[in-house]
Amino acid sequence: MIEAAVQLFEDRAEKNGGLMERALAETIQYIALLGLSRRDFFYKSALYGGTALRMLYNLDRFSEDLDFSLLDSDRNFSLDPYVSFVQNELDSYGFHTEVFVKEKNVQTPIESAFIKAGTKLHIVEARVPPSLTRRIAGNDVCKVKFEVDTDPPAGIESDISYIDSPISFPVRVCDGPTLFAGKLSALLTRGWHQRVKGRDWFDMVFLINRNIPVSLSHLESRLRQAGFYTKVSHLSETELRELLEKRIQDVDIELAKKDVIRFIRNPKDVDVWSKDYFRYVAGKLRVQ
Repeated sequence: MIEAAVQLFEDRAEKNGGLMERALAETIQYIALLGLSRRDFFYKSALYGGTALRMLYNLDRFSEDLDFSLLDSDRNFSLDPYVSFVQNELDSYGFHTEVFVKEKNVQTPIESAFIKAGTKLHIVEARVPPSLTRRIAGNDVCKVKFEVDTDPPAGIESDISYIDSPISFPVRVCDGPTLFAGKLSALLTRGWHQRVKGRDWFDMVFLINRNIPVSLSHLESRLRQAGFYTKVSHLSETELRELLEKRIQDVDIELAKKDVIRFIRNPKDVDVWSKDYFRYVAGKLRVQ
């Protein structure tokens, strides 16, 4: 098992251009998913967000968190029964980390937990070759957060897929149109007081260029839940394109680039970004 973890880590290090902290975070993400799968977590929930796109759709950018959605609303859901399975799985692969549920001061539909590891210490404990560990300067703390939406909007579609690292195991993942609806919802509703999130735009470009349509009905459900869309009539494709055009008009391109560059290997991938480029890409958007 240790050998499989080392192989996974080396693969993630190569994919991340030698950035060891990211390689550790991604390795932990894979092993955590395996632990959740063993506990039948995916009978009632599905993986979504940037990590789902990276692991199962080959999105070429780093994503920090593991995001999940319950298939049906359950305000009594708790991550507590799953934490020990994640902890045991990581232990079995040589990663002696701390896994804990975040205590909430305010009642929200989001359940959160964290996996915490000291970067260099835990890479050494997992018996990663010294040729790699020597490239790590200190012992920064690596944190992987996973969150579960316990009150999901209507219309989530999901499928069972398989991940092959560190071994083959099943996960439930939101389908492409559902993932795209989540991404567009974030892009459209992110408040103006918040930092521009270039990752939203990067993922939008990726999904459109992969010819993945957006689920218009699920997007409408998300926008209604957020209080962003309140009309009696259903969201139309024309309205969606108008909302996206307004967001393109207002986006600060340089701030968007600055945000996403930290998460991609090749900064030149966003050299082409401009408002006209986003309009060009948005023109290829498909809905279902």
